[in-house]
Amino acid sequence: MKPLIELKNILKSYPLGDQRIPILKGISLTVGAGEFVAIMGPSGSGKSTLMNVMGLLDRPDSGSYLLDGQEVQSLDERNLARARRETLGFVFQQFHLLPRLSALENVSLPLLYSIRSMPLAPAERLLRRVGLGDRMEHRPAQLSGGQQQRVAIARSLIQSPRIILADEPTGNLDTRSSAEILSLLRELNLEGMTVILVTHEADVANAANRIITIRDGRIESDLRKSEQNPIPEIHGKKTVFQMAKDGNRYLELFKQAGRTLIANKLRTVLSTLGVLIGVAAVIAMLAIGKGAQEAIETQLSSLGSNLLSVRPAAIRIGGVTMESDWLKITKEDAEAILLRVPEAKQTGCVVQANNQRVAWQEKNAATQVFGTQPLYARMHALIPVVGRYFTDDENQSRALVTVIGATVSRELFGLENPVGKTIKVNRIPMRVIGMLPEKGASSFGDRDDQIHVPLHTAMFRLFGKSFLDFIEVEIEKGADMGVAQNRIDSVLRSRHDIPPSQTEEAFRIFNMADLQSALSETSKTMSLLLLVIAGISLFVGGIGIMNIMLVSVTERTREIGLRKAIGGTSGDILLQFLVESAAIGVIGGVLGVLAGSGTALLVSLVAGWTTSISPAAVLGSFIFSSLIGMVFGLWPARRAAQLNPIDALKGE
Repeated sequence: MKPLIELKNILKSYPLGDQRIPILKGISLTVGAGEFVAIMGPSGSGKSTLMNVMGLLDRPDSGSYLLDGQEVQSLDERNLARARRETLGFVFQQFHLLPRLSALENVSLPLLYSIRSMPLAPAERLLRRVGLGDRMEHRPAQLSGGQQQRVAIARSLIQSPRIILADEPTGNLDTRSSAEILSLLRELNLEGMTVILVTHEADVANAANRIITIRDGRIESDLRKSEQNPIPEIHGKKTVFQMAKDGNRYLELFKQAGRTLIANKLRTVLSTLGVLIGVAAVIAMLAIGKGAQEAIETQLSSLGSNLLSVRPAAIRIGGVTMESDWLKITKEDAEAILLRVPEAKQTGCVVQANNQRVAWQEKNAATQVFGTQPLYARMHALIPVVGRYFTDDENQSRALVTVIGATVSRELFGLENPVGKTIKVNRIPMRVIGMLPEKGASSFGDRDDQIHVPLHTAMFRLFGKSFLDFIEVEIEKGADMGVAQNRIDSVLRSRHDIPPSQTEEAFRIFNMADLQSALSETSKTMSLLLLVIAGISLFVGGIGIMNIMLVSVTERTREIGLRKAIGGTSGDILLQFLVESAAIGVIGGVLGVLAGSGTALLVSLVAGWTTSISPAAVLGSFIFSSLIGMVFGLWPARRAAQLNPIDALKGE
């Protein structure tokens, strides 16, 4: 008789505090193909440990173990799983049936790790064989103990193993059910299956043809019955369905994940809630933010974002940089632009000086001084909040009047009303006739730290300038800014006789940089705020998923042990739990998209705010939530995958 199992001097001990307690003390035995062996012994004798070693669920500390001629001590985790899958079939005392699966699905489960699918036809045949043809769709809770054990036996046969290992298969059964299970095992043995069962009951052991007694970790006796008949061996023949092509493994994993999540509804809801809130926050706030950005853009446009600023630029002719007076702009240039550029609505002439000293009594400050025309206030929405702006008559007469910004007013006058008071600008006394509205700071500095004086006053009484620093051109609403820029450039080149050969920029024409910068800064700040909120919310949701998955691993350690015992690898277990955590992320993402979109619409209806839901934000949030589920589920999944099969089977 060809040996299937050969054990030589197997030693196994377990740690207890600082010591190790020996369990198996030099076990040596051989089991031939087609034998029916019973391993007996009192509790604590080491018989279950020996069964676990033979079943590749536990590794011995030392010794040799040949399974069908192959040394199993040298096998890695993947090959051990393959050996369990193809050679061994397990029948456990505790049945270890998954409560969420029907009897049919429990029997078919090992095929998920061999052919990557769970066909039901072979499971149906086996259940009929063990007398459960009418109980296939029942779940374990709906079956008696004897029926559950028959389901477990059918499951052990699904891969046509060469050896059946039964650990106390009748320990939890009544007398009648025990007799039925023993009869079934004897029938399988007569068909050529090698059967090894562990028991402490003599009448159960008598069903076998060979009885091995263990006591205190050593073989006490090894008796063979004289009436044992030679039995033809089944050479691990694989059925047609086991040779089939891999099925849709991932679909089956998602189905099982769905059942697990449904079975724990409250836990699933709580773990999904964090992701839902995070995604909803992203969708809603991006929608509100985009709407606010559009509103800000409209507001900035009303403040003068449709302005073009025209400034002189140095040019190079013959390799020489030219900065002659003929490049500088004048009031006549502004008048020509207004006449010859159809898109121009009005123009404003400006001279400017920075760090100009202004003083009142003992207080003084450095500020910007703008020499402008009266229409400048309308172009920039700078109508004074207190007092008034200067007039055309005051500009023409070079009147010594000024309108000051809020920052200058605070520095010189504190909370006092500045109108009517006289300040000195570069030692020249000027009467304050108004205070500009507050505009706040931008990337160019404090926009309230400035004063305005009439253009002619600035040019001829303050700065002694005959040229302008720049011209501002207000473009008609809806006009093409690019076309207007080209026409302004053409007018100025013509007036200043810029040679056609000169292709470099002679005049710089651009939109109001501070307004554009304000819009950009607002967008950046809002985007950063949304990113932080989304990150915090989704991170909290991810921690929730991790916590729930860790609890799930703890509660399902026996299931993990079972999946490994029937041929699942660490990679299979890792994938199983990753699919479950990813499913939570996907569910949270879908619900979060719906909640966020609904919130944005509600805000628009109730508060009257403009909102805009971005498809890119919806898609990005959904993808990110799915990744959150996988990333935060990775550690619990790895923890599950690294569990030792025998430790997991014993887990509570």
